[in-house]
Amino acid sequence: MLSCSVRLSRAESTPAVLGRQSTHLDILGERYATDEITNITPAIISKLSERLHTQHGHPLSTLRALIEGHYADYTHLSSFSPLVTPFKNFDELSFPKDHPGRSVTDSYYVNKDLMLRTHTSAHEVEVFGKGETKWLLTADVYRRDEIDGSHYPVFHQMEGARIFDATPTGMKEVEEDNERLSYHLARSNIVIEDVPHLAPTNPNQPEHNPLHSELVAKNLKLSLNALMLTLFGTSNRTEPLRVRWIEAYFPFTSPSFEVEVFFRGKWLEILGSGVVRQATLDTAKVPNKLGWAFGLGLERIAMILYSIPDIRLFWSKDERFLSQFQQGAITTFKPYSKYPSCFKDVSFWLPQEANLHENDFCDLIRDVTGDLVEDVKTVDRFVHPKTNRTSLCYRINYRSMDRSLSNEEVNEIQSLVVSRLKDAFGVEIR
Repeated sequence: MLSCSVRLSRAESTPAVLGRQSTHLDILGERYATDEITNITPAIISKLSERLHTQHGHPLSTLRALIEGHYADYTHLSSFSPLVTPFKNFDELSFPKDHPGRSVTDSYYVNKDLMLRTHTSAHEVEVFGKGETKWLLTADVYRRDEIDGSHYPVFHQMEGARIFDATPTGMKEVEEDNERLSYHLARSNIVIEDVPHLAPTNPNQPEHNPLHSELVAKNLKLSLNALMLTLFGTSNRTEPLRVRWIEAYFPFTSPSFEVEVFFRGKWLEILGSGVVRQATLDTAKVPNKLGWAFGLGLERIAMILYSIPDIRLFWSKDERFLSQFQQGAITTFKPYSKYPSCFKDVSFWLPQEANLHENDFCDLIRDVTGDLVEDVKTVDRFVHPKTNRTSLCYRINYRSMDRSLSNEEVNEIQSLVVSRLKDAFGVEIR
């Protein structure tokens, strides 16, 4: 989150960042009513039809195809709408009622009954319910977030899952697959730092036979170790690929794990995974099954593999960016320019009844500036000892990835930011 920034009660955040009082929104050709928690912005709505992972030649499309090729016998899905109910996004996956992801400060809501998915796991129950037993699903997901070179409110995830019959026959299938994958990995240039498949701190689910759960967790790890070889274990490596497993927590899996890869001199978090919660399969009406799932961010991996330094570049329409990539090939990005930064500060007093959350401020910036801001930082915050009013100063770093910005142009944009800030949140500019 933004350093030193004011943190207000999540319940206090309002959709004022929209700067409008419209009773409806037009989204993907349909009209939806708004209400008191609507907080989706025009800038976000404009991204919904882009679907970068389906654009031939785009780095995200190539990475998606590479992973789909690794799991060639899985069902490949990529056409689900980003609009889901909060129940589908959270409740079907055992998210607790007080989970921060439900808040309007963290997620985008069309209204109280409809939101933008925050993860591809929102479709797990639906896909399992259709009878799919091994599948990959790629989609754009949406989260309110800070502004910097590695965070963007729209990104792309890939979900993978496999389930087995919870029977002797099903477990024999798991054992045979584990033997096959172990044989492959034993002959590959890889070193794996593992953790126990089950542990008191990473437990088996009460509904599961511990032996079955351990076999499935092992299958998950072996399958993903093989995927890491596909993604990072290039044939010209002299040193072995190093992969390490870490215990984790996710509401919808147990046991749960994160995977890190040592790549270009540092450990990088790649994905989260685990044994699927039985409640998820029960909701999908899939009896007597047990299995695993993983989720990974395509931008995170593509930035590593292609050496792309700023997440905004994935949205660039500049041919100097797009022409560097071809479908099926991973090439090193060559920066075509280094345009100078232009820093502008905005200082203001918050109203006594403050309702500005830092993600509201970042959404306002994105809505006014598009992708012209590289990062936003809080440079000063203090509370007046007599009036008890809070003052904030944000430093906005204007820098386009495609062209030079004149000081006059930035001043004009900054004026719009200040005007929207006053109108939407009632702040007093200092």
